[in-house]
Amino acid sequence: MSKPKAIISACLLGHRCRYDGQTKKTTEVVDAHGEYEIIPFCPEAPLFGTPRERISVIKIDGENRIFTDETNRDVTKLLEDKISEFVKQNPHAKKIVLKSKSPSCGIGTTPVLNEKKERLGYENGIAGDIFLKMYDKDIICDENQS
Repeated sequence: MSKPKAIISACLLGHRCRYDGQTKKTTEVVDAHGEYEIIPFCPEAPLFGTPRERISVIKIDGENRIFTDETNRDVTKLLEDKISEFVKQNPHAKKIVLKSKSPSCGIGTTPVLNEKKERLGYENGIAGDIFLKMYDKDIICDENQS
């Protein structure tokens, strides 16, 4: 009998996949999911490498887009495609734990900026939005709620 699957942000598991090459390992998250088959998730590292330029959520004409901070490159479509591919490969997750405040993974905690890089408020990251559409929202949380 196989274990239920849990998708967890790779940085929370100790993977050095953050933009700065660091980790946000959270022992409590790892320990709390021992009965699951853990599936690490990070859409940014495979696309942009580690370390890499930071990205931010920028609201343009009412739509959230993802831009690189220094080069101002719109990487929304690249991330959407990578995240959608991941969801198709992992449709049967029973638990999802995402990194709060992340432009990819945040759930209601991600800073959203205007085109002048001024904070407008907090919303979901791009993966957070896609996951909430594709999975049961009751199985999704961040490391502060797991």
